[in-house]
Parts: sequence; C-alpha cells; structure tokens
Amino acid sequence: MRRTKRDPGVLRRILPVVAMIRLTVDGIPVEAAEGSSILAAARAAGTDLPGLCFDERVSPQGSCRVCLVSVDGGRPVTSCTMPVREGMAVRTDDPRAAGAARLALELLVSEQPERALRIPADRSELVRACQRFGITGSQFHGSGHARDVDRSHPYVKLDRDLCIACGRCVRMCAEVQGTFALSMAGRGFDTVVVAGTGEEWISSPCVACGGCVDTCPTGALAEPGLLDPAPIDRATTTTCGYCGVGCSLRVHVRDEQVAAITPVHGAPVNRGHACVKGRFAYAFTRSRDRLTTPLIREAGRDSPLRPATWEEALDAVADRLTAVRDRYGGEAIAMISSARATNEENYLAQKFARTVLHTNNIDNCSRLCHSPSAAGLTASFGMAGGTNPFDDLDRADCILVAGANPTEAHPVIGARIKQRVLDGARLVVIDPRRIDLVGFADVHVQARPGSNVAVFNGIARALLDNGHVDQTFVRERTSGFDELTELLRDYPLDRAAHLAGVDPTPLAEAARLYGSARTPAIVYGLGITEHTHGTDGVRTLTNLAILKGAVGTLDGCGVLTLRGQNNVQGASDMGALPDLLPGYQPITAPRIRTRFSRAWGVEVPERPGLRILDMFAAATTGRLHALYVIGEDIAQTDPDTRRVQAALAACDLVVCHDLFLSRTAEHADVVLPAASFLEKDGTFVNFERRVQRVHPALPSPGEAKTDFEILHLLAQRMDADLGCPTPADAMAECASLTPTFAGISHDRLDQEGPLHWPCRGPDQPGESRLYLDRFATPDGRAALAARPYLPPGEQPDQRFPFLLVTGRRLPHYNSGSMSRRTPDLDLSPREVLDLHPDDAARLGLADGDLVEVTSRRDRVTFPVSLTDTVARGQVFTTFAFPDRPTNALTSDCADTTTGCPEYKVTAVALRPS
Repeated sequence: MRRTKRDPGVLRRILPVVAMIRLTVDGIPVEAAEGSSILAAARAAGTDLPGLCFDERVSPQGSCRVCLVSVDGGRPVTSCTMPVREGMAVRTDDPRAAGAARLALELLVSEQPERALRIPADRSELVRACQRFGITGSQFHGSGHARDVDRSHPYVKLDRDLCIACGRCVRMCAEVQGTFALSMAGRGFDTVVVAGTGEEWISSPCVACGGCVDTCPTGALAEPGLLDPAPIDRATTTTCGYCGVGCSLRVHVRDEQVAAITPVHGAPVNRGHACVKGRFAYAFTRSRDRLTTPLIREAGRDSPLRPATWEEALDAVADRLTAVRDRYGGEAIAMISSARATNEENYLAQKFARTVLHTNNIDNCSRLCHSPSAAGLTASFGMAGGTNPFDDLDRADCILVAGANPTEAHPVIGARIKQRVLDGARLVVIDPRRIDLVGFADVHVQARPGSNVAVFNGIARALLDNGHVDQTFVRERTSGFDELTELLRDYPLDRAAHLAGVDPTPLAEAARLYGSARTPAIVYGLGITEHTHGTDGVRTLTNLAILKGAVGTLDGCGVLTLRGQNNVQGASDMGALPDLLPGYQPITAPRIRTRFSRAWGVEVPERPGLRILDMFAAATTGRLHALYVIGEDIAQTDPDTRRVQAALAACDLVVCHDLFLSRTAEHADVVLPAASFLEKDGTFVNFERRVQRVHPALPSPGEAKTDFEILHLLAQRMDADLGCPTPADAMAECASLTPTFAGISHDRLDQEGPLHWPCRGPDQPGESRLYLDRFATPDGRAALAARPYLPPGEQPDQRFPFLLVTGRRLPHYNSGSMSRRTPDLDLSPREVLDLHPDDAARLGLADGDLVEVTSRRDRVTFPVSLTDTVARGQVFTTFAFPDRPTNALTSDCADTTTGCPEYKVTAVALRPS
C-alpha cells in the first residue's frame, strides 16, 4: 500500500530558497532564509538556544517548550515552529520566555532517572539544556519510571526510562528514512517510543540506519560505541567506503579503534543521514583474521601460504613479474584494479601497468557492473557518468526507477526517493521483483528479466503516440529521431508488454506518468546493465529522457546511474581500463598517447588490452601467465566460478592485495596485506561524479599498507620510478594530463569541499549538471538509439525452468568480506534463496528447507525463504557468503558491447535437497 503523503503545511524545502529575511536576535542583526524557523536563525547567530524536540532534518513539532522566546516584546512562542519574518526582534533571554522554558525543562527532568544527567554533555542535548539553565535537579516530584532496557539489537540500545517522548526518532524514521518502523505508545506519563508493534527492537522493521540514535536528545536511543564515558581521542571526516552514494561520515576514534561513526550534518550527499553499513559496520577494521603481514608460498600452489617479510614478498613479486615480462612480453601479464581503492591508487595502478609492466591489460570491476553505463551514456550524451546532481531529485515530480533496489543497495538514495514521493512526486518502478519501493509507487512494471529493451521501446512508442515528446528539443538538440521512430513502429504497447511478460496497463501508465511529468528523473542500476544487451538497455532508457527533453535542460532531472561499490566510478575515471587512459581518453589516439608517454617518460603501449573475462580466457589458453589483483575477490564475485578458478590455476603467478584471506587469495602465490578505506588518504568519486576527500581515521593494523604504498615499493624493486610520491601528487599529475580533472586538487577539495567533474580549471566550479549548452558527442547532439529487443543469453527450458536473479541485501555489501565481520551478521546470518510460495508448494518445500539449485555449470544448495517479492518462476539471491558460491551458477554470457556479465539472467533447476 502506498504511504499517505505528508501535509503540505509541514513539507521541507524542495527548491533552494533565495529570499533572505532580516531580523535581530538579542539585538544582533541576522539574515535567515525565508521560511526558516526562529530557532534555526538563532542558532545560526551563535545562540545555544535548546530545542529538545527539534531537528532541522524533520518537520517541527513544538512539544518540549524549552525553545521559548519572545518576539517583538510579546508573549513567549516556540521558536522551532515560528517562521522568521522581516524586521522581527527576537529575545532569547526574555524573563517570561526563559522562566517558562525552565519550568518545562524541570518537568522533563523530574521524570528522568538520575543517570540521565550523568551522561557527558557532548552526548546529551538534555544535559546541555540543563547546563544552560543551571538545572541540577527539579522542584517537581512524583513517580519515576522503572521500564526495562532493550538490548536486543546489535547497534541500537533503547533505555526506555530516558525517553522524553519528543517524537524526533519517530519523525526521523518516517520523514527521512521512510521506514515508519517507530511510533509512540502509551498515554501521558507512560508515553514511550516503540519499534514495530512493541516487540524487541531486533524483531521490528527497523533498518538500522541510525537516524533515531543520531537524533535522540537524551541517550534513550544510543549505540554501544558512544556509551563509554571515556573521552573520544579524535574525530575524522571522511567518505564512506561501502556503496557508491558517497556519504560523508565522522569517524570517532578511541585508543586507535573506531568508537563510533556518525553522519555529517549538512553534507551535500547524505545530509546527516546514513545506512546500517556506513553508520555501524566498521568492526571489520580490527577483525582477528585481518591480514597484517605478507604471505607467500614456498613451492607452488600445493604448498601453504606462510608469513613473510615485506622484503621477501616484494622481491618475490618483482622477480617473477620481471621474468614473465622479459620472457613473454608485457601482454602476458594482466592487472585488475579496485573499485574499493582511491582514485589516486587506481591512477597509480594503471600507470604501473603501462609503464612498468608495459601492458594495457588493466581493468576494474566496473567491467562487471557498469561498463554498459559508461558505453551507453557516452554514446547517448558524450560522457561516462550520470547527467545531473543528486540534489536535482528534490525538484523531480516523477521518478522512474529501473533495475535498481536502492532501499537495500543504496539506502540513502532509497530514503530520498521515499521523501520525494511523500512530498508529492510520482513514482514508477520497473523491476522483476516487488522491491520495497513498490509500496510507495504509483505503478510497478514487473517485467521479465532480460526484457528491458522491449519495455523502454514500448514506453518510447507511447511517448510518441500520446504527444509527450518535446519536438523542439528533439529537432534542435538530438540525432537519430527518424531511425528511432521507424524502429518503434514494431513496439506498440501490446507487443512490448507481451515481450516483457506484463499486462499492457501498467506499461501504459508508466509511460503516461513519465510523459506528463514536468521535471522527471530516471534512476537506474545493475538490473539494466548486467545483461547480454546491457548497453542497449542503457541506450533505450536514455531515449526516454532525450525524447522528453529531460536531460541537458533545466526542465528535467536527467539520468542518475547508481554505482555499486564506493569508487567504481573513480576507478574507470582514473583510466584503470584496457582501452582508455584517465578521463576516458582513448589509448588508440596517437596525440593522447604521446602526451602521456612524454609525461611518464615511457612509451605507452598502443594496442588495447584485455577485459576481465578475456583475461580468464587468455590464462586458460596459455597466453596470460601472471595475474595481479588489487582488492577484488574474483573467485567469489565474478561469473562462472569454475572458469575463474581454472584461470587462476593456469597462471604462473597470482598476486593479490586484500584485507582478508579471500577466495582469490587462497589461489595466490603472494598475498599483500592492504589498508581499508578508513586507513587511507585520497579521493573517491560517487555516482553523481562528485569527487570527495578520503582521510585516514586509523593507522593500518600490523604491517598492512595502502595500495598506493605497495605499488610504489614494487615499482622500486623493478627499477622503476612512478613519481607521484603522495596521493596529492598523483591527483595533480592526473589533472595535468586530463582535461576533465584539470581543476581538481587535494588542496582545493580541502578548502572548498567536493567538486563535480568535469572541472576544467582551478577557477572553474565543476559541472554538476551536464549538457546545458551542448552535448559532448561529436556533433553536439544527444544521440537517440534505435535498438531492437533481443533475447537474453540464457533462456529457461524444460530442464532449467527457473530464472535466477542476483543482487544485494541491505546488511551486506558485495562479497561480504567487510560486512560479514561485523554485527551485521546478526541481522543477516546466512544466505537464502527467495522463492515464491506457489513454486515452493509445487516443489514440496517449506520455509527454511534446503534446495539444490542447478545451472548449466554447477550446483549450489541454499535454504529457501518464501516470499512473494519474487515472481513465479524466478528466484533471487546474493553472493555475499562464500559457503553459498552463487557465482558458480552464473554464466559467462556477456554484454556484446562491453563484456559485462549477465548476472541478472541464469536458467536454473530446483530440487529439494
């Protein structure tokens, strides 16, 4: 059921407010944005006016009464609910207002246990308010609370006796997170927050975003890391290293360990919000099985890995790489760089491959997820990134979410989409599963996996038929319209719906909602790209934005592509690709290659290198002899696991950097202990092309080193100098060679904050919204694509009648190497296979039973979870648990343009185990 929209009277600001109001606070002139509250203006003026029920991220309530002020000498008013107006005179020290506020605060204190006022002031707004008024006790006396403490959740502790029923947590859960898991129960003195229906917190619908903990003014909701009264040693601001949203986080450190992580209020991307992984899942940094020393094998793969010194390990790698390069040439070596590494580390990795190993055989995991985005967006618009800033979502009146499950894979994005829907935007969801956002959607197109091109062609045809095409925009700023129109003759809604396995009605409604919108936005994910025809899916999806004139203009919110890992955008931006140098400059262009060769002092190879799947094929056929893997667990995350294992076994040398002994590390000859994102200096690029700083909050454990340090040390062992002694120097060198990043530097980011690329000079602000003047294609026009629907690489048949779709679940991230080493494991302790109840009944399976899943390549056993979120004939799971090697099932079918694997369509059979 769709949630009720919020009362427009309490809607937060949707568009930037430019009108400023002048007033005075305690005689001091203040300017405040029109529509803001007196409390916000007073705090901006430096007044520590308390407001125990107030949080600027949620709608005001005015219930605690401790923010009372006088206006123009009149009676006291609640400053959190009263908007500013021109010329008003506010007094926060008015005796009547201050006296009434003090009485209200003493009433609250009278209900609190003594321990409430013993909480450190920096962790309790209630304590700070009492200090402001000089309150150490209360003149009111009555019954106290004796309610229990709920410690059932690994991250959230509820001390009910400390609850003052301010409602901030409830509003945060509803208005910011959009989960509606919390409510107030009881009446009067007995009112208290409850989760779900009042059961233990761990059993509630809470998604552990931490918003309730972050907003609680008393410590009633708290996290274990901040309960220790010992002081925090330091706090460091950095960028989250989980998904590609790029949330700004504050890392609080005590005794060289993370005590807590909190979201940065006012941060441009997350605005003081976070998710369960970024907020709480940091225990992996000091996991007992963290790699802290290099490991090498003495005599071949059959011998065990043993601890070694850095000198031994680096010498072994340098000697063996040199031997392979000198005997077979650089093309016998391949490197897989990391979407978890910083931009500077990826820049150094591709430079190492090209100048030290003398090969273009370098790729990164964007090949396996968003390479169709890079190819498709470049072909359509001219650049390999999303077209608009995330903030543009705030003005979207219709959001089309296709092939993405943001509430689980990108929770901060999912929450913002919910906010917009609650504020009045329409929502279209196109996905094979009934994901969480479907409960907020106006229409759900539950298309068959692999049918994206048919769906988007059908919607495009409906846009044409119903007059929803911006003819002026198409005529003046696009190419390919006639060819597309001709193709779309074959895609009336009835045929498109038939190809997609859906009823025509929701498809028509999706076209109507998107087509009639004034400022529509498209948000898409791996459900569009990870297909045999993934690039065609991106091209036909971008057709919709082009036909509407909703990209490259102020009248639309463009196309946002949700990136999976924290720096999957940046890894490609930095040139960790076999055919492209930094900034997507083609390796085959002599002028560009010459510029890099001169700067690096080494001739850059001219022939494009191998893509990841081609590396595996080359290894098994004897053409590739050494594989160097940085921070990727290819033996768990890449498709057709047996093929990957065979490739690793065929190589003379396998080297990997990682935090833990991964499945890939188990096949390696040398394993080098790497630093995590919390221990690094550099930058990441998020899904909206925003370049953000990463600062080290912790020292690396043991002898672990950053990838940046490792590459430098290895190059030195191979008698090479990579230059760029620091990450800042690496970014500076990249900027000097790459017009897209010419204006980006560490110093500038530290002074000004994040910048969007392209940023073409130090005096340029960066382009958050692209193509307002012209598109970056050769002719300056957006290119419409006439792409026919073609079936996926695998089809179900009598032997393999089910379709397996893979993706992510909220508590875990990618291979799970980090999240499984945190209390997130308590939230999701094992992998399951989602199965429709009707299919389960036909197979004789009950919830929790084991089922053997067989594909054309392998078989894996899963416990089943019965749910109607999957369609009949389809199953869903992830690959976060090594004991359930999902990718042993997936195929090596790949996008015909980019080589991106078809993770989203695997034909399987099910048999009770």
